Amino acid sequence: MGVLVEWDQRLFTRVAAARVPGADPALRRLSHAANHGCLWIGTAAGLGLVGGSTGRRAALRGLGSLALASFTVNTLVKWSARRPRPLLEGVPSIRHLSRQPHTTSFPSGHSASAAAFATAVALESTRYGALVTPVAAAVAFSRVYVGVHYPGDVLAGVAIGVGAAALTCRWWPPRPAVPERERPAARAPALPLGKGLVVFVNDRAAASARAGGGSGAGASAAPLSPAGRLRALLPEAELIERGPGDDFAELLAAAADRAAETGGALGVCGGDGSVNAAARAAAERGLALAVFPGGTLNHFALDVGTCDFEDTSVAVAGGEAVSVDIGVARPVTGQDMPFLNTFSIGPYPELVRLRDQLARRWGGGPAAAVALVRVLSTARPIELNVNGRPRRLWLLLAGNGRYAPEGLAPAFRPRLDDGLLDVRLVDADHRLARTRVVASAVLGTLSHSRVYGAEQVPWVELDGIIGAGALAYDGEVHPGAAGLRLEKERRALVVYRPVRPGGELRQEARRVAATARYRRRVRGRRLPADGGPSA
Repeated sequence: MGVLVEWDQRLFTRVAAARVPGADPALRRLSHAANHGCLWIGTAAGLGLVGGSTGRRAALRGLGSLALASFTVNTLVKWSARRPRPLLEGVPSIRHLSRQPHTTSFPSGHSASAAAFATAVALESTRYGALVTPVAAAVAFSRVYVGVHYPGDVLAGVAIGVGAAALTCRWWPPRPAVPERERPAARAPALPLGKGLVVFVNDRAAASARAGGGSGAGASAAPLSPAGRLRALLPEAELIERGPGDDFAELLAAAADRAAETGGALGVCGGDGSVNAAARAAAERGLALAVFPGGTLNHFALDVGTCDFEDTSVAVAGGEAVSVDIGVARPVTGQDMPFLNTFSIGPYPELVRLRDQLARRWGGGPAAAVALVRVLSTARPIELNVNGRPRRLWLLLAGNGRYAPEGLAPAFRPRLDDGLLDVRLVDADHRLARTRVVASAVLGTLSHSRVYGAEQVPWVELDGIIGAGALAYDGEVHPGAAGLRLEKERRALVVYRPVRPGGELRQEARRVAATARYRRRVRGRRLPADGGPSA
């Protein structure tokens, strides 16, 4: 141990004697900017504003990791190590901080926070991580350079920060920046500029903004409506917009029939409910589907790999697509219930609704735990036979494809063509089953709980169902059934998806450019009608 301390002090002395041109004021200011995590809080705000959904997830994970690392360093480690700060005699006065820290030296809290934030951001997005990591490394180095920490303090802080970020994955696994790309490509018509594409737009405000806004400077500065964005990106696509008095099912069927007549493809702009209905219409008619995510959560679009309008427009123009599975619930009597996302018996839909509502403020892991407590506190067990075996359950969920993370409120699917149903359930026969499953979910040990079960299977038979007055699939509620079979239709739907999805910053640049071109076209068409000179 004495040898390590000696080497640590020698390395500190060498850094103190080093002269880096222009680094003295820059590193001093950078070290000061990182006080109390201010630098990282500001960076998180910037990611949340301009980074899209990936940026917001990275910012949220970064702040959570930073808080965990800071708590570990300042509450647990510093007061047990009590290492004194380095002497400033060998450090040039120009590097000295205006206010010297009074806490103990080991480990470096600034380094822990920097490493925690940078690692967390990189877990969500390697591109954003590549931007943040050099700044984090500079902050860590600055703590030695300004003379307030030994190199060993910094290395220990970095290790704690990386560990804190990695620990968040236990409760909240990172969502892949892009879904798995090894799926074989599917055949879909290439529709340059959207020619042959019929898009059903489920946006009640779109009718008042068909031209992308009114006249005047204020309107031109306003963002385009979903219909306006589609016209900007795919000017030759045919849009069928739903107004306040229009029937959803009739208008969607008309759009699908029109796409089938023209031999093109069906598009849908809306939330998960609209996408799921359009997917069923497209599969029935053998049409490729273009998904333009226009809802709040857009689970299916994110899982497929079309995070924004720009991604989908690129795939449509190039004819780039993949095949995905469709889950089907086949009751003993009555119509089949196809689903793209989930089928459930019990209060699972309420669990998802609460989780998604709370996740905007608290993040995925805490929101799932709170939603689980609220739902299970009022739930009633159901009785049924699962593949002939009598069961008494609090919840039963079947996902179209394997979901991640493990738990009762999974967030995403790495693949949509694996041919499997992800069946998850909570057994009601064990004592204190609800309390035990909640505790396991909070501690991240749900996979080892005797109350919880998860299995990926190609099909499952459910019969003798008692206590379930309704079934839910993809947000829709259906009257209960005495028995049914859940199975998969393998690669039954073709969905447009780009081979190489663009980054969020590139998408934003493409969106701005398309918007500018569209507004120029609109102004060009209006000038003669307004009495102005023609081109």
